[in-house]
Amino acid sequence: MRYMLSRKEKKTNPNIDEITLINLMLTGNWIQEKNIFFFKEHQLSYQQYLVLKTLKIFKKTPAALKDIHEKMISKMSNTTRLIDKLKAKGLVVRKHGKLNKRKTEIRATKKGLMLLAEIEELLNLHAVEITKNLSIKEVLIINELLDKIRKD
Repeated sequence: MRYMLSRKEKKTNPNIDEITLINLMLTGNWIQEKNIFFFKEHQLSYQQYLVLKTLKIFKKTPAALKDIHEKMISKMSNTTRLIDKLKAKGLVVRKHGKLNKRKTEIRATKKGLMLLAEIEELLNLHAVEITKNLSIKEVLIINELLDKIRKD
């Protein structure tokens, strides 16, 4: 469901900020639904994908739970639970630190890195599909505008 304004309405509508907010929320939900479907095909959630992507950045160095949590898009993510689910799937390993037993070290398994590589290859096609109605120039502009909206 999309609400489209005519040019005249855009110029004369005093609630344009509210309409813009609604349009952003509708678009965000539309993209989220597409993402859920995409990641479900790989038996992952988007948050689990982000954990694997973060672990890839650390390469052979184990990551601490707080390092992963800091990289999450949503700071409300329950990172411990995400790690538990990935561990149950054999995509990550978790060990207690050798020197500090309270510190948990987390690494992606070979299986996890292979799945991540497969998803990353397909994710670009998924992103192109979502933005297919936009020109390259429009994609650049929308990115600038979204960054501008989030500035404090």
